[in-house]
Amino acid sequence: MLKTILGSAVMAFCLFAVMDYALSLPDVHVSYATNECVSVINYDTLFFSAGDHSCENLPSKYNHVWVQ
Repeated sequence: MLKTILGSAVMAFCLFAVMDYALSLPDVHVSYATNECVSVINYDTLFFSAGDHSCENLPSKYNHVWVQ
């Protein structure tokens, strides 16, 4: 019974960490007209730092958002 409870707790923590990482990806706003980066929105989360990303310093992974 203890193994089941401990295993469930570990699985819940891992799922929480993965969701935290997925929701922490920055949004990169790209213009429809020019197809260039307009702005970058960084998100702070519990486990992962937002970093110092900008249009000049794009992250390796991000959410691509088209803007006017």
